[in-house]
Amino acid sequence: MVETSGPAIRLDKWLWHARFVKTRGLGADYAERGRVRLNGQPALKAHQNIRIGDVLTLGFGPKPRVVRVLGLGERRGPAPEAQMLYEDITPAG
Repeated sequence: MVETSGPAIRLDKWLWHARFVKTRGLGADYAERGRVRLNGQPALKAHQNIRIGDVLTLGFGPKPRVVRVLGLGERRGPAPEAQMLYEDITPAG
């Protein structure tokens, strides 16, 4: 279930915290070029807020990935900490 209220974070900042991109600028670029979907809809703004429970489809990298947001993060920490921010729900195959 997707929350509609509560704590939120900018999409570009979350992608950077979760280590899907190396810089916030790159996260913003991917969002603005339509490479990220938020709950099935194109996320065309880097400042779009995401919340715990949202589902992101990431159309960059070697293959598309689908992740559920589990945490927002407060910093860009080490990889094990970043992996706790999401659950990979990419369909097999």
